[in-house]
Amino acid sequence: MPYNLNDVKILLVDDMKPMLTLTKSILTTFGFTHIFTAQNGEEAFNLLCKHDPDFIITDWIMEPMDGLQFTKKVRTDPRSPNPYVPIIMMTGFSSKLRVEGARDNGITEFLVKPFTAQDLYARVFQIIEKPRKFVDTGEFFGPDRRRKSGKGYEGPRRRDEDPVNTPTQNTPEALNILKKLSEEAQKI
Repeated sequence: MPYNLNDVKILLVDDMKPMLTLTKSILTTFGFTHIFTAQNGEEAFNLLCKHDPDFIITDWIMEPMDGLQFTKKVRTDPRSPNPYVPIIMMTGFSSKLRVEGARDNGITEFLVKPFTAQDLYARVFQIIEKPRKFVDTGEFFGPDRRRKSGKGYEGPRRRDEDPVNTPTQNTPEALNILKKLSEEAQKI
């Protein structure tokens, strides 16, 4: 789906100048023209307050403020112009523990280095086409961390809108509807 990206503002943060330059170049190729760059979390927070970007792409490991500390500040500091801004975390460390740690600290998407232009495109357009709702539980504030449906969950229901005892079946009618929806999606 074509988008007019001329007015979209991006804050790009990485302490490695070559990576910063390469990522900015890829984003420019996609059609983004307003890309602000920083080399650490402190500098990035100042640019965030000044330019209020539409989304942020940040590296994890930086000094003096790393990507997770920066994300926490974006989400909780009263000076942050938009605590709901989507944040893509870039890192060369992709262990399950790291991914969960980033997710639990308010990251919207996770991008593992080295990445291709296609990988970056997928994360950026995931944010644009499928924005995540935010959750504020008192203990956590950030994008909804659930990506999979809770099929098989047997514990107590915690939300009023959770369906209760609603069996689903792959009836011929349901399968036909899914097939039509899939065909329509392919046309887009």
